Amino acid sequence: MSLPDSFRLVLAPPHPAGRPFLAGGAIVFVLGLALAHWLAWLGAIFFLFSLYFFRDPERVPPGRPGVLVAPADGKVVSVAPAVPPPELGLGPAPRWRVGIFLSVLDVHVNRIPADGTVTRIAYRHGAFVSANLDKASDENERNALAIRLPDGREIAVVQIAGLIARRILCYVREGDAVRSGARFGIIRFGSRTDLYLPEGVRPLVAEGQTMIGGETVLAELAPAPRGAVEQGP
Repeated sequence: MSLPDSFRLVLAPPHPAGRPFLAGGAIVFVLGLALAHWLAWLGAIFFLFSLYFFRDPERVPPGRPGVLVAPADGKVVSVAPAVPPPELGLGPAPRWRVGIFLSVLDVHVNRIPADGTVTRIAYRHGAFVSANLDKASDENERNALAIRLPDGREIAVVQIAGLIARRILCYVREGDAVRSGARFGIIRFGSRTDLYLPEGVRPLVAEGQTMIGGETVLAELAPAPRGAVEQGP
C-alpha cells in the first residue's frame, strides 16, 4: 500500500456506529479540562482510538463478473471445508470456508461478497472465545446471512463476535437485493467473518494472507452446469 493510500485509510470518515463512542470520548475530554488533566488525556486517547477503529474507507470492487470478494478486512486464519451454520438451512454438505480474523487495528465494516439476494438472516447467541480460533465459528455469538447468487447458487456470510466484541450490527434484511462490495454491517471490537463458498467452488487464497474487504478476490465462480448438482469440496 502506498503512503497516500495509507493516509487515506487512516483518515477515512468514521462509520455511524462509532458516533456514540466518539461523543463519549469528547465529553470525557471536556470534563477533564475542567476537573483533571489525566481525565482529559484519557478522553482524548479514547476519542482517537474510536476515530481509528470505526474508520469506514471507500472500496472499489474488482468490477468483473463471476468473482467473490472478501467480506471483511483482516488476516485469513482458516481455509477448510465446513458445513454452513444449520440455522441457514443450506444443507449438511461441507463446502469451502474462508475465515478472516479482524484485529482491533483492522477496518471492521463488513461487505457483500457478490451480487445477489439475501434469502435468510439468522442470529445466534453464543460464547466469546478468541475469534482467531476455528472453534469460534461454531461456539461464538454470530449473525449469519444466506445470499442467493444470480445463477441460483447460494453463499453464506457469518459475522462472528470475538473475545472482546459484544455487538454485531447488520443493516440488510431478508429479500434485499445486494451488490458486491456494498456495506452490510459492522462488528465491534475484535471479531471474525466467515465466507462459505458455493459447493464445488475452491478458494484462491491461503492462510496468512491479508484481505481488503470489498476488493480482494477470494474465489472465481465457474458457471454452474445446467441441471447438474454441485459437488462439495
